[in-house]
Amino acid sequence: MPRDTLTTEQIVRTAIELLDDEGLDGLNMRSLGKRLGTAATAVYWHVKNKDNLIQLAGDHVWGEVELPDLDAVDWRTAATTMATGLHAMLSRHPWLVQAFGSHLFHGLGKARHDDHSLAVYETAGFAGTRADRAAATVFTFVLGNVLGASAMASLTRRLNRDGGDAEALIQDTMAKAVEVAMRFPRLRTRLETPPGTDYAAAPDQTFEFGLQALLDGLETQLAGLRASSVATPGGREGPSN
Repeated sequence: MPRDTLTTEQIVRTAIELLDDEGLDGLNMRSLGKRLGTAATAVYWHVKNKDNLIQLAGDHVWGEVELPDLDAVDWRTAATTMATGLHAMLSRHPWLVQAFGSHLFHGLGKARHDDHSLAVYETAGFAGTRADRAAATVFTFVLGNVLGASAMASLTRRLNRDGGDAEALIQDTMAKAVEVAMRFPRLRTRLETPPGTDYAAAPDQTFEFGLQALLDGLETQLAGLRASSVATPGGREGPSN
């Protein structure tokens, strides 16, 4: 593809595809240029360097998270929709989770998401720093929930790249983990419960269960804030921190 027909949008979308397939370590200008059908040097007319490209790609994928209409749904439905969408996006792009530890992300995509997330919790009734804490708590829960899958994707790529049989190595490690776990009664009970379950696997719907439990807690806080507001002279809410 000639340099003058390339666009930053094309480069970013192709970089995301490459990152999804090969991870952070697999992204380089030579591989990207090959996918684009152009010389690697042509990419530099549109992006500064690899770090700049990762930042652009990282901000772009935030646009995949649905931002529900707060006039059409209640706050809890909106919070569930956004958290579920974020979980799905991070699961599709495990490299982004890994990149959080080595890159600083900013841009319209993430800012739009973060602003709407705050609006959800302000609509619920949280004010000031309470809205920030609620949004941050849900985000942290989602991020923590996808860390395992992201780490496994990175590990599998590294093992395969180093010439090993990733599947065999992982299975061997799991067998050893099961052997150790069998020495503990609660773990042994779960391992022996038919049908057999993967020792490393979380029970079905763990994410859904945890998210709803977290939102239950926020709803309980809201009820307490409302009760406190009613009890306060003048009906004013107390300090937000």
